[in-house]
Amino acid sequence: MGASVGPDLPETILTVSQLTAEIKDLLESAYPLVWVQGEISNVSRSASGHYYMDLKDQSAQLRAVMWRSTASRLAFQLRDGFEVICRGRLEVYEPRGAYQLVVEQIYPKGVGALELALRQLREKLAREGLFDPQRKRGLPRFVHRIALITSPTGAAIRDFLEVLRNRWWTGRLWIVPARVQGEGAAEEMAAAIALLNRLPEPPQCIVLARGGGSLEDLWAFNEETLVRAIVASKTPIVTGVGHEIDVTLADLAADLRALTPTHAAMLLAPTKEELLQEIQGFQKRLAGCLRHRLRAVRVRYEALASSRAFRRPWDRLHTLAQKVDEYEARLKRALGFRVDQVGQKIRLLAAQIESLSPLAVLGRGYSLTWRTADRQLVRDAAQLQPGDELLTRFARGEATSRVEQIRNSSPTLSET
Repeated sequence: MGASVGPDLPETILTVSQLTAEIKDLLESAYPLVWVQGEISNVSRSASGHYYMDLKDQSAQLRAVMWRSTASRLAFQLRDGFEVICRGRLEVYEPRGAYQLVVEQIYPKGVGALELALRQLREKLAREGLFDPQRKRGLPRFVHRIALITSPTGAAIRDFLEVLRNRWWTGRLWIVPARVQGEGAAEEMAAAIALLNRLPEPPQCIVLARGGGSLEDLWAFNEETLVRAIVASKTPIVTGVGHEIDVTLADLAADLRALTPTHAAMLLAPTKEELLQEIQGFQKRLAGCLRHRLRAVRVRYEALASSRAFRRPWDRLHTLAQKVDEYEARLKRALGFRVDQVGQKIRLLAAQIESLSPLAVLGRGYSLTWRTADRQLVRDAAQLQPGDELLTRFARGEATSRVEQIRNSSPTLSET
């Protein structure tokens, strides 16, 4: 309480904190529980996990907060533009002198929280391609190793086994008990899928089966953990969940969706009648293929039999023989022409060689002289001494002589 400071002022003056505290007491006492409908805007989430938002209508807006403990239980994501109904209490935030709604429960208007959460998760996983049909694998025509993941006490296992007993199926069946409803069921089924994939001899397919129920009962098959385990499985997954109208996210991700657990067993185990019909169909197709092939061979045979090659086989041989004779004549002419060319070239070369021969030079009146003592060819008179014996070779024959006198100057042609 403040003190009186003048005759014109009231005796009691409140501080801001005092006034805010009184308003807080009045407001929070008057509205301990309130239901508010409005549109979400400016929604944000802090690092601590608390949500902050505005609730508004056409004329006003109200600040709202949702603490982390409440936000952790949300089944859907808060987004701007959502019409919601909130239950909570009014609170005055004294540091700012503003009042706000502390949300304790929130519901989408016009659609259930689970339906909204399912819609949001489906859109998210579809954008990642987890439901793409091209990603899915086919099953073997005859499955001899089946793993069934289901509740050991439910009706689904009895229906599945009954169908296998009544149909033409032989093989091994693993029954993997797992919860199919309630908290932790999705994680338990995902762990079972991972375990089966690690076996040294894994099954040829894994079946997820459960009987019908409400959206809440089947919620485990809509959880992201199970959907991603189905996509990651190396072994094809078959789902038989609920009734025909029940479509879960696990169904969308599975390689094959059966309408019910019974239908899943029917897809994996054919009846005797179905097999006989299939065999008869193969027989008809085989017979038709053989007839078609036989007609094609007959047409081909008749065409060959009527061809000229079969009617007059020697005509072709005679034609080929005539071509051989023509080729032989052409080859002989070509060889003769080539031989003439080579002979002419050889004669030309021989004439050139002959013109360069020393014997041809001797034939024109020249001679070659050697010293008899060392067989050295004499090219200069200075090489000789009086008394040297010489051997002279002419174009025809040889002669021996002896040097008597040496003259160093060469005589001219007129002198000789």
